[in-house]
Formats: sequence, C-alpha cells, structure tokens
Amino acid sequence: MSQYRLDWFTKWAIYRPEKPAIKDQQTGEVLNYRQLNNSGNHLALWFESLGYKKGDRIAVLAEFCLEYIALYAAAQKSGIVLVPLNYRLSATELEYILGEAQPGCILYEDKFSHLLIDKEKIKPLTDIRNHWNFDELIPAFNGDVVEDDALLILYTSGSSGLPKGVLYTHKMTFWNSINTAMSLVINSNTHTVNVMPPFHTGGWNVLLAPILHHGGYVCMVKKFDPYLVNELMSSESVTVFMGVPTMLHMMAQQENFTHSNFDTLLYIIVGGEPMPIPLIEQYDVLGVAIRQGYGMTEVGPNLTSLPEQDAIRKKGSIGWPNFYVDIRVVKDDGTDANIDETGELWLKGPMVMPAYWNNKELTEMAFSPDGQWFKSGDLVRRDDEGYIFVVDRLKNMYISGGENVYPAEIERVINTIEDVSESVVIGVKDEKWGEVGKAIIVWKPGANIPSDERIRDNIATQLAKFKIPKYFMSLEELPKNDAGKLDRAKLKKLYS
Repeated sequence: MSQYRLDWFTKWAIYRPEKPAIKDQQTGEVLNYRQLNNSGNHLALWFESLGYKKGDRIAVLAEFCLEYIALYAAAQKSGIVLVPLNYRLSATELEYILGEAQPGCILYEDKFSHLLIDKEKIKPLTDIRNHWNFDELIPAFNGDVVEDDALLILYTSGSSGLPKGVLYTHKMTFWNSINTAMSLVINSNTHTVNVMPPFHTGGWNVLLAPILHHGGYVCMVKKFDPYLVNELMSSESVTVFMGVPTMLHMMAQQENFTHSNFDTLLYIIVGGEPMPIPLIEQYDVLGVAIRQGYGMTEVGPNLTSLPEQDAIRKKGSIGWPNFYVDIRVVKDDGTDANIDETGELWLKGPMVMPAYWNNKELTEMAFSPDGQWFKSGDLVRRDDEGYIFVVDRLKNMYISGGENVYPAEIERVINTIEDVSESVVIGVKDEKWGEVGKAIIVWKPGANIPSDERIRDNIATQLAKFKIPKYFMSLEELPKNDAGKLDRAKLKKLYS
C-alpha cells in the first residue's frame, strides 16, 4: 500500500486545497485541506524533534477539536500511534489504561488535568498550536509508514471487565473507509455533524475518517445537544448523520424537530442497538430515512448495512455484510448454521484488527482455532433472503431448565407492550431451573402499569413458556455506558 494511500491529507491538499475539511462548532473555526495538511506535516516534524518515532504512543485526553484532527493527520504521516483517552473515566481507571499503553507523552485539555495522576509526561494540548502552521508549505512528511502499522489504540469501555486496547491499523482505516463508501453515499460533497466522542470507534471510524478520506466535510460537536443538532442539520447542509437510538429519540422530543430542515439529508445511520419502529416512523414522517447497521471496534467497525427501504419490512435486521466483509454463522459444534438457525457471527477481511495491544491470550481467544476468523461474540441468524438478525450477545444468553434463552428476543416482545419505553432482561439464579429471567422495565410517564400477570400473558402469546421472565421490576431509567449503550453488566451486578 503506497504512502499516498495512507496519507490522505497530502492528496486532498493538492486536489482541493481550499475546500473546508473540519469545523469546530463551538469556536466556529474551520480548517481547509491545505491548512489541515500543513499542520499535520508540522506536527509530525515536531514529534520527530522530540525523539518520537514510528510506533511510539501519544495519549490524548480531550474532546474533539481541530488540534485532535491535526494530530490524526500527523499520525498518518509519521507512524506515531494515538491513544484516545476516555475523559468520563476516573483517574484510577485512566491510570490502568496508561500503564497498559505506556505512551511517551499525554496531551491533555485543561479541564481534564485533574484526571491525570502521573504528571511527568503531560503536555497541554494547546501547546501544539505553537508547532503547527496553516500557511507554510513544507514537503510531505514521510515516516516510512506501512499498512500494518498501528494508527490508533482504541480501548473498549470495560463494561465486561478490564479495558482492552484494540490495535487499529492504517490498513483497517483504509478498508473500513472503502466498505463504508460502497454501502453509503460518501464522497467529496458529503457533509456530516459528528457528535460521537473521540474515545469511541464511532467517533473516528463510522463517518469521520471515511469522510476525510473522500475529501468531505465534518462539523464537530463536543457534547451532544439534541436541539442544536436539529438546527445543524440545516445550517451545515448535512447529507449523512450517525447516532444511536437514544440520541435520535432525544432529537425527536425537541420542540424544533418537526420544524427542522432535513432536505439535504440522505439518511441517518443507526448503530449500537436496533431502532424502535415507532421512532423510525417519526423520522419517516419528515422524509428522513433510517439505515441500521452493525459494527465492532475490533473489526471495521462498519460491517453491515440495512437498506433504508427495508427498515420496516426487515425490522430488527442489521442487513447484509458490506462489500469486503466475509462472514460465517457458526453453531456450537463448529459447523455453519442453516437458514433461520442461530450461530455466532464470525468475520474475516482486511478490516480485522491484528491483535489486542499487549495481550496475546485475549487475542488468541478472539479468533477461530486456525486464526482466520474473528469471533464476534454475537449470536445471529440469517433469513431466506440473506438478511442478518442479531439474536443476542453470546455472553447475555442464560440457560433455564437446559434451554438457551436469549434476552434480546424477550425484550423485543416486551417493548411492544403499550407504554413501555425500554426494557432489559437478565438471567438470575434459580434453585429449580438453574437460571430464570428478570425483566427490568422503564415505563413512559403517566403509564398505567399492568400487573406482572398481565405482562406474562402478553409475552406468552408470542414466546415459549420457558422464555417468560419469572420476575419483573420497574426503573425510571436504565444505566448506559459511555458509548450510549445499555450497561448490562451494571444491571446484573445491581439486580441479579
């Protein structure tokens, strides 16, 4: 893979130097591709002058800003590896990640300095403004970067244990971008508003990196504000937007939602969890199409996509694999599942991570015995048209009376009950059956909450008896992790 294929900013600085690339919504400041490229070259030289070389880690504790994207450009050019840190973690949790990653320095935003225990390696993020130059053109920095070199180390949220560092390579970045552009409409005319955080693969790799690769435009919002995002859809001429269902629900509740101008928007990409049909229909009324997809930090992340015209007809589906993604659906005995049989989703392709950082044991566990396939840990099935449906996470499954029970299947039924806002089912110990289900339900404000028996009767019309939860409880709100996803681990700890 040529250097130019890895360094997109040098190319766009030649092709469309004055085209806006990145905007910081909070400050209003904009960098065009010439300025972004020049700044990346200057920062690459600065790191070299400090003694950093290809493979050295630079940790960053900051919200998305122009400096962050300039650092990304420098990393593409020089081979340094960015380690985005989660500013929502505690100082102790960050200390563990920093001990694992062993960065040469930590660039931090002032408001997060209290989270850093080790003060020896830290540098204010604002310092890099002294070492970039928008206007001075210097030759493209060549750090002898090859496609298998790491670009990022992205740490998982740690909801199921200690955080794992995913080695995200230049090769993965390129092929994820190609897969994304071939399943969506991504080109130099693409505009988006990015509301995902930089410590999550959704912030970097769902839309931001593919759009920069194709010479498009990204407006960065530091903190998700549903009212503001509705306004930006029009003012920033957004053509594609990515969010999780919780965000889209909040946007739909704003007073400016029905008055917002979505005319330029081709569709919204939804990830993390299935989008409820009533919410899809709310957006459909305004002419906004929804494309549901599936992704993983370790693979891609953009792996499947459901065409917007199938959002209702194939509700709950994650669609088909993207162009350069190979899949298998594998049963417990290692054989491939047939149509409508449940199995674990295995993935292969040029967008698969090479390893977890500094963790050979976890890496070996994540791949098939021959090392060719990444095991997702998700249980799926395919229908007779080839559409994929996520049945549940393998680790969420519980066994009741010898039968496998998949909570997601039960949750989908509960969520159709009148006045249910959202629900989760967990497995709890039971002397007779080994495990039984416990349903935790959030009801809409003012709901007339039915009895447990009425809920059971409702579920019994659609599911087998052994799948019906034994216990029911209500909460005002379900806990979410930093990525906006349901925190099942916390629920199990509190209520199992």
